[in-house]
Amino acid sequence: MRKIVLLFCVVAFCLSAHTVWAEKVLRLTLQLPATHHLGVNVQSFADEVTKNTNGEIKVEIYPSAQLYKDKEVPQAVSSGAVEMGVAALTRFVGTIPAVDLFYVPFLFADEEAVKKAVAKGSSVRGPIDEAVLKTGARILWWQAYGGAVFLSNDFALQSPDDLKNRKVRVFSKTLGALVEAAGGAATSISGSEQFLAYQRGTVDVGITGVTAVQKRKLYQVMNTLTATKSMVDIEFVVLINEKVWQELTDQQRQVLETAAARVEKELRDKMGQLEADAFAFVKEKMKVVELTDAEMKEWQKLAEPVVQEYIKNAGPLGQQLVDAARKL
Repeated sequence: MRKIVLLFCVVAFCLSAHTVWAEKVLRLTLQLPATHHLGVNVQSFADEVTKNTNGEIKVEIYPSAQLYKDKEVPQAVSSGAVEMGVAALTRFVGTIPAVDLFYVPFLFADEEAVKKAVAKGSSVRGPIDEAVLKTGARILWWQAYGGAVFLSNDFALQSPDDLKNRKVRVFSKTLGALVEAAGGAATSISGSEQFLAYQRGTVDVGITGVTAVQKRKLYQVMNTLTATKSMVDIEFVVLINEKVWQELTDQQRQVLETAAARVEKELRDKMGQLEADAFAFVKEKMKVVELTDAEMKEWQKLAEPVVQEYIKNAGPLGQQLVDAARKL
């Protein structure tokens, strides 16, 4: 009898040890609040992965830059310091200048052109995914963030002249070129640091997405918003360390890919409504200014040399992507 009990204990211990060993935790660093649509998007992915791997894989989400700031995410994921991360696509610009394509002002005529460009395997997205993979991080899916808006206090950015001698928060080198072309001073500031930067007067103007104005409560420190009518398209990407990816089984990778494809399409399809809802919210909190057609032409004229500067900085890949984007 004692032998049977001992055998039972050994079997139970082995099963318990196997269960612990089988569960793989993937930590995911997110700079935005969990309530932001990017946070909701990754949580939906995490839930599906846990369910469809029967708990073998658990995705732990660390929102609001608890682990890493936006600009630190690409290196953190590539090095394996963290298994997964969400970052603005432009954060790869130091190693892949061509990723700034989506921040070339007015390159994409409308949302339909953007959807074609970001489709998996497209002539625009395909080369970017391949270039990022060479850094040691794999793009699992792209996250729609929306267009950019200007934020300011007690004045509206209606003309390029309104940027003269102003310090402006930007999130890409190419956007910085637009600001400098107008006579402003561009300052790169992470999304999670915006609130304090505006509150302290570190910058006079901010460029960000309208959904961030709502979720980050930026309306508490800026009182005027200028809608720019698709000046640029902001894209985020969800990354996984390539070594970690290769250690997964074929079945596990399939689960992750399926979940990624679902949440990517889901978010892209509802982005228009999310932005509309955010605009409706901020109109109750801030003065919102819509640019006229004549004012838009001023900004578009200012942006023309920026395209050439982007190509100069991004090299052959940049030229390839611009050509592909224009064909859309």
